Amino acid sequence: MNTDTQKSNKRRIIPAVKSYGLEGPKSRLHELRYAIDIFVQFIKGFRALHFIGPCITVFGSARFKEDHPFYILAREMGKKIAEAGFATITGGGPGIMEAANRGAFENNGKSIGCNIKLPYEQLPNPYVHNSITIDFFFVRKVLLVKYSYAFVIMPGGFGTQDEFFETLTLIQTKVIKNFPIVVMGKDYYEPFQHWMEHMITGGTISPEDKKFILFTDDTEEAINYIKNYMGSNYKAKKHKRLWWLLEK
Repeated sequence: MNTDTQKSNKRRIIPAVKSYGLEGPKSRLHELRYAIDIFVQFIKGFRALHFIGPCITVFGSARFKEDHPFYILAREMGKKIAEAGFATITGGGPGIMEAANRGAFENNGKSIGCNIKLPYEQLPNPYVHNSITIDFFFVRKVLLVKYSYAFVIMPGGFGTQDEFFETLTLIQTKVIKNFPIVVMGKDYYEPFQHWMEHMITGGTISPEDKKFILFTDDTEEAINYIKNYMGSNYKAKKHKRLWWLLEK
């Protein structure tokens, strides 16, 4: 391996993620630092997102390029969200996230990215007005749910399914209100619809749990479904910016 290749590999392998997780007990000082890190990350997110207004979160894979049908669909969905007067918030990375942010950005809508540090850096996409980078996946998920009044689930892998199922669980258990979930990519998610029927038959979920979700590939149907809910349930609350907290 030549010197240039070695330098390239060193640049790419970045220890961006803090070493926390399934490691068992550490020293008390270490655990205190961990708790403080989490607190700081939440405050960072709260300060960045407090004044952005009603958001719609779009979840989806980072792997689709701009000529892929799912990228095109997500971009159109971002446009519809902007036209409806809502902010679009995503995980801030490439693929579906970029597409949804891009659709909002190009159509005069608010576009927000909540990025995550990974060992191989996930760079923020260029179609966001505001971007924050979070160290912990669970903090990032809280932020993506906390400020959203509807959720759009596009095709994706483990991360997207994790976000999808956690959001579903929070709604099912009434931890958050019955905010609408729109699942786009009907063919991609057809096996999941069968699995839901299987879970209903097995008694592990209730038939009414299906009411939380709309499966569609029609962006107009999707945004109307969201607007119908928001029109009767969302109440605008104005929050005053406090100068002594350096809120801008």
